[in-house]
Amino acid sequence: MSGSPHDHHTPDLFDDAPEADPPSSPAQVNAHPALSDTGELLAICERWVTRGWLRDLDRALVRFLATEAPDAPPLLLLGAALASHQLGRGHVCLDLNATLNAPDFALSLPPEGDDLTDPPPLPSDVLATLTLTDWQAALNHPTLICSGPGNTPLVRSDSEHTTRLYLRRYWQYEQTLHQEIANRLTKKDGTEPDSTCRSQTCRAMGDDSRPGILPQALNTLFQPTTTLDWQKTACALAARNRFAIITGGPGTGKTTTVVRLLALLQTLQLAEADAQPLRIRLAAPTGKAAARLNESIAGQVSQLPFTALTTLWETDSLVVRHIGDDCGTEPLKDSIPTEVTTLHRLLGARPDTRHFRHNAANPLALDVLVIDEASMVDIEMMTAVLRALPAQAQLVLLGDKDQLASVEAGAVLGDLCRRAEAAHYTPETAQWLERATGQPLPPDYIDAQGQPLDQAITMLRVSHRFNEYSGTGQLAQAINQPSHAQSDQEKHQTVNQVLRHGYPDLHHLTLTDDAALDKLVIHGSSDKFINGGEGRTDHNGAPIAPPTGYCHYLNVLNAQRPRGASFEKNADAYNDWASEVISAYSHFQLLCALRKGPWGVEGLNLRIAKTLRHEKLLYGNDVTLEKGWYEGRPVLVTQNDYGLKLMNGDIGITLAVPDPRTPGKTLLRVAFPTSDPEKPIRWVLPSRLHAVETVFAMTVHKSQGSEFKHTALLLPPTINPILTRELVYTGITRARDWLTLVEAKRGVLNEAVTREVMRVSGAGG
Repeated sequence: MSGSPHDHHTPDLFDDAPEADPPSSPAQVNAHPALSDTGELLAICERWVTRGWLRDLDRALVRFLATEAPDAPPLLLLGAALASHQLGRGHVCLDLNATLNAPDFALSLPPEGDDLTDPPPLPSDVLATLTLTDWQAALNHPTLICSGPGNTPLVRSDSEHTTRLYLRRYWQYEQTLHQEIANRLTKKDGTEPDSTCRSQTCRAMGDDSRPGILPQALNTLFQPTTTLDWQKTACALAARNRFAIITGGPGTGKTTTVVRLLALLQTLQLAEADAQPLRIRLAAPTGKAAARLNESIAGQVSQLPFTALTTLWETDSLVVRHIGDDCGTEPLKDSIPTEVTTLHRLLGARPDTRHFRHNAANPLALDVLVIDEASMVDIEMMTAVLRALPAQAQLVLLGDKDQLASVEAGAVLGDLCRRAEAAHYTPETAQWLERATGQPLPPDYIDAQGQPLDQAITMLRVSHRFNEYSGTGQLAQAINQPSHAQSDQEKHQTVNQVLRHGYPDLHHLTLTDDAALDKLVIHGSSDKFINGGEGRTDHNGAPIAPPTGYCHYLNVLNAQRPRGASFEKNADAYNDWASEVISAYSHFQLLCALRKGPWGVEGLNLRIAKTLRHEKLLYGNDVTLEKGWYEGRPVLVTQNDYGLKLMNGDIGITLAVPDPRTPGKTLLRVAFPTSDPEKPIRWVLPSRLHAVETVFAMTVHKSQGSEFKHTALLLPPTINPILTRELVYTGITRARDWLTLVEAKRGVLNEAVTREVMRVSGAGG
């Protein structure tokens, strides 16, 4: 329980969110004995663990603390148990006031109630007589808790209306996060980004008599528009600071923006005499997200105007002088990376530990780091990244601030971007941006009281995937309105207006029997869309295929199977077949909120497999469909496997190929797509795959970073703590062309869209 050498107080980068009023103080009568008796508290924790309301880990912490400090107040031990439990639910700390206002949200209570006999007391029963003042008074034990740096296992943070209780490690993560970002928002002389900028960028701005290379490069990378180009603004701001965030919804051009940003940064760098190209690395939190970014960037880099950018360099530039005009674009083109890695690989994860090879003592060898899908990065990983960055390196975060946060503790991107909607650029920043981009900012985005962090964030506001004719886009916009912007009734009305409007890409289905869901997953229920889904075109005028279900990929599997060909001698034919099947599979995906139960992935995967078997699209007995391998089984990799070169989130399809040892017999192999054109398919024996699951149904969390031509989002019949605005928004925006929104029971959608993820932390309030 020794303190970290990095323990320190840091300035908060964020305004405190408004706190709720403290709860009224009930009469101190019939207080639960667990509030004053450690033995009673341990007994209740035991019962909570037995019921699955509390984790073994949380109970073990209470026992350990009670052993280390027998005189510790039971209220302090209870706070420690709940603070530990919050980490498993995504919260960095325990907010005492919020817990007293809604005690039963402090534990993982079953969403549909608990009908077992002799239920333990609910948290609301235990805390019924407790006041905030009494609980705060009990958080006073020099061995176990202190305010700030020290070697106690717990840390308290007091504000006007509440107290937050942390496990020290997570308090330190939060402190380090704040300090590292604050350092990157200030320069060596202590000035802030709205009063100065990086010296190279300042020189690149030029002066009144001659525009510098920065405005010229921005004009080269972006075509003139009559409206404010937020992508251009994002590149300008990101080039100005050592820390930048580019956030935006689906289709707003985050990847396009970052590719142009990399070209801009290298253009500015190579225009300097004797300059070497910036060492740029690209990373993402999962292998699936890394692969998607890799695919997106590779295609866009080739479209950059390298020749026009190179002509902006001064004639005495070292690059031009030594390389010559004929091939002067090569250094710039070669300096834009297209390879994307996972954060774990980038940092050098050490097996079976929380530590990485790269850290403050062994920093990463890079000048710029770009992290995509940053909403999925938890506070521990983000802190590890910041500690491993060299002091002068630049960090750029890309992501959708409104998507679901990481499964682990912390909602870092959401916390950092909670003021992004209104921008809050200072007049100095606005003036600088107008000089750099030639675009004046609307007054609504200018705030004389803007904070340093605000000057480093750009929100992309124009979707190129969803327009005013897209029901998916309109529904996402309606759902994404924060609770402070409208009442629950107004949100319900807005959402239902979109659902009733008759958009061609959107179908709302309320289940009345099993047949409707079966029809959806088999055929896609195209008849429920306008004109049966026929006649739509994309923004380039290309026809959009009608929506389909899982029968599509299974029909492709059977229709295009190579006939009479040896697997070993006809690798190209089998690779082409597998590629077509995998592509066809991506045409439809059922998403759900839960893992367990009949409406979770476990129940739905078996149900769908049996439904497809009934249609003679799959074959196998019940045991095989539930626990075994069969042709057509789609599988999702759930853990990185570097030996097989498979990443968490990769999807493969099980296919039967000829057995070379027995003519007429087949063997099962799982086909995974690769980015290698020479070997487009990785064929893996099922026996080598240990961390995979069937993926007819996928949780919304697992779908982050993916998109599907036809997405069906299934909401369960009863409300659940996981059903929130963020989950519904994330699920529906996985749809590229078609969206079917399924309610197992009418009214669940209305409940879900008015409930927001409230990740508790010192950053987010």
